Amino acid sequence: MPSTREIRRRIRSVTSTGQITKAMEMVAASKMRRAQVMALATRPYADKMREALSSLTAQTQGTETLHPLLTRRPVKNICLVLMTADRGLAGGLNTNMIRYAASFILERSEPVHLVTVGRRGRDWMVRRSRHILAEFTQLGDRPSLNDTTPISRVVMDSYLSEECDEVHVAYTHFQSTLVQRPTSFRLLPIEPPAEPIGRYLEFIYEPSAEEVLAQLLPRYVDMEVYHAVLEAVASEQSARMVAMRNATENAKEIVNELTLRYNKARQEGITKELLEIASGAQALG
Repeated sequence: MPSTREIRRRIRSVTSTGQITKAMEMVAASKMRRAQVMALATRPYADKMREALSSLTAQTQGTETLHPLLTRRPVKNICLVLMTADRGLAGGLNTNMIRYAASFILERSEPVHLVTVGRRGRDWMVRRSRHILAEFTQLGDRPSLNDTTPISRVVMDSYLSEECDEVHVAYTHFQSTLVQRPTSFRLLPIEPPAEPIGRYLEFIYEPSAEEVLAQLLPRYVDMEVYHAVLEAVASEQSARMVAMRNATENAKEIVNELTLRYNKARQEGITKELLEIASGAQALG
């Protein structure tokens, strides 16, 4: 059995670790609330933009030429935008996202090129010698649209130059504080949502529906990428808060167990000393 000194040293070490994880939990909780507000606030805007896109494409049907971002072509190369965290200590968040992306790549017969957002996904793909078109890190806990616009510009340029024939975005969808699910969607070519059945409103666009659509499509791509990044940030902070809370609880359990062992060891030591004193007194008597 370890000595009482060793047990005390380990109790201090685990207690210190528990204090650190508790502080990290509180920091993550504060960041999580801000990230959740930002992610949830963009959802109505994204829905309205999809609604406007649906209306515009309905009015431009029958035109001779489609916008390049709407044009489909035979798929020879695929681009995957992989969103992970820059840091660990977030439970299984990064592992689940990387596993999802690996399954996505293995299921495709076409070559898959990567645009990585976050160090964890980038490092994993580099170790497996995957082709990375671009990488983005250090977006921070409160990214703005200006921070994510370079990502959407890279994927649009690769699509318009026919370097990639499809662009997919893989990110962690925030459902609740305890539930974050890896998911993906096809970003390019854009597939406008169908207009709701029974809708009779028809808007008049100036100067024309085609010109408004041409201006809206790049902004639609910017918004979809930005929204995915916000969802990933909210998921990361939620997962980190839960992971740090679990770590703190585990540290408390270990300290309680070590304290019990320390008390037993100390009691055994005292009993042994008493027996030695009694034996010595009996020998002298």
